[in-house]
Amino acid sequence: MNCLWAATLTMFKALSPWLDAGGIVLFRYGLAAVACALLWPWLPGKAPRGLDLLKAGGIGVLVFSLGPRLQTMGVQMGQASDAAVLMALEPLLCALAAALLLREHIAPRRWFGFLCGMVGVLLISKVWESGFQWHQLTANGLVLTSFLAEAAYSVIGKPILERASPYKLLATALFAGTLLNLARDGMSVIPLAVQLPLSAWAMLLYLSLVCTVFGYALWFVVIRETPVNITALTIFAQPVAGVIIAMLWLGETLHWGQLWGSVAIVAGLVGGLWKNGGRAGG
Repeated sequence: MNCLWAATLTMFKALSPWLDAGGIVLFRYGLAAVACALLWPWLPGKAPRGLDLLKAGGIGVLVFSLGPRLQTMGVQMGQASDAAVLMALEPLLCALAAALLLREHIAPRRWFGFLCGMVGVLLISKVWESGFQWHQLTANGLVLTSFLAEAAYSVIGKPILERASPYKLLATALFAGTLLNLARDGMSVIPLAVQLPLSAWAMLLYLSLVCTVFGYALWFVVIRETPVNITALTIFAQPVAGVIIAMLWLGETLHWGQLWGSVAIVAGLVGGLWKNGGRAGG
């Protein structure tokens, strides 16, 4: 599933001739919300209620509106391959977010890992070059910030799974995110639907049905049975697949900043997620 998700960054870039970040987010999660609404009578389990319902709405705002908007803007401003390399930082950021929200102690090695990750961002952005443009650093910063919003999906969602169906939790979050997206961009984006070519619709359907409805539901099913820290390690497949897809599809070329940035990020991951010769569990 992470290899399938890796194509999303390249698709954000490929869709830029027709849709901006708001348009991609609205159509992607709007189509996913329609699919969940049609499937609702057959979704097993209980829907989130009370405080869980409010938390599901918060997940929708962060994960299906704010986070992807920042990520899409960052990819369209920069390179999809840069964003793919940065994806390696998401497991560490997820661990940091979980520690902060649960008021757990953040070990020094986690701060070391985060610092190395920031160095990796600067290297990928090639800040030392005379022709450095600040928009490239801004693009990578937006992608990095979006990962913090995505961490809410696991950190907030996992406790709710003890009381609600993962499928109905996903659907409820999608409904909330789509309502916000419609309120913000509906009037300007929906009229563009008739202008989109079949290739754009194919990418949007892939993003909404495969990457969102199926992929996010699968993630909830997995973290219900498995610690988030372990599941998050599977995200490491995305940078490799994402860079390859960006090279083949968009013709993007690799640069030395991506190599040394990757080295810094890997050093941060080893220092931040490894403990006493094994994976850190907390």
